[in-house]
Amino acid sequence: MQPFRAKKYLGQHFLTDVGIAERIVQSLTAADTRQVLEVGPGAGVLTRLLMAREDICLRAVEVDKESVGYLQPHLPALAPRLVQGDFLRMDLSALFDGKFCLIGNFPYNISSQILFKVLDCRDSIPEVVCMLQREVAERIAAPPGSRTYGILSVLLQAYYGIEYLFTVDEHVFSPPPKVKSAVVRLVRNRVAALGCSEALFRRVVKGTFNQRRKTIRNSLKPLLGGAALVHPLLDLRPEQLGVADFVELTGAVEEALRPRS
Repeated sequence: MQPFRAKKYLGQHFLTDVGIAERIVQSLTAADTRQVLEVGPGAGVLTRLLMAREDICLRAVEVDKESVGYLQPHLPALAPRLVQGDFLRMDLSALFDGKFCLIGNFPYNISSQILFKVLDCRDSIPEVVCMLQREVAERIAAPPGSRTYGILSVLLQAYYGIEYLFTVDEHVFSPPPKVKSAVVRLVRNRVAALGCSEALFRRVVKGTFNQRRKTIRNSLKPLLGGAALVHPLLDLRPEQLGVADFVELTGAVEEALRPRS
């Protein structure tokens, strides 16, 4: 088998260490569904191990033509289940009948966008195991009060339990990145609905963290547009609020913005 000459694509660094790959694949429980989608299989290091698992049914999506051209002859059993395309633009419901898990070494440049798509498809995705830039992994797993706690932390933690699994050094990739990576696991919680407008919830979270040095009272002024709001959370800063606090705050904003008859 000829080695795949990995190239840096969309910020992707291809994993070459089989031991790390085994740890990632073993981290996927696939407890709620046998269906699994690998995002960006690249040279197929994770893919080979995933295909060896008898408890899952694997599909893969890869945007890079060179990677697809390598995988098709070298992993012929995958070929019928390998889709060439942009994950971010795909209708994932067309790939699977029912729920599916997500796994992959996510390209650094689009990892946040992938996670936002997971949020949009959260009722279909009960579990995600992924490798990210360590900074992003720390951010999404950060608790309230942490320096790295932010927009993505709150939005993901509203619907997923997030576990930081382990750190990955630079030398196990080709080409080696300039930063460390980390593997995290997201497991869907039992929250079906927040109890407030999700669109407004996102606006409140983004609006407050985009001005995180200000108190919430001041950062919400553009959203409130002069509407009166009295609430004890207004005197805090966004990093001090947990998901339940943001839900409560969003409900209060929703009530303040409601037209009066």
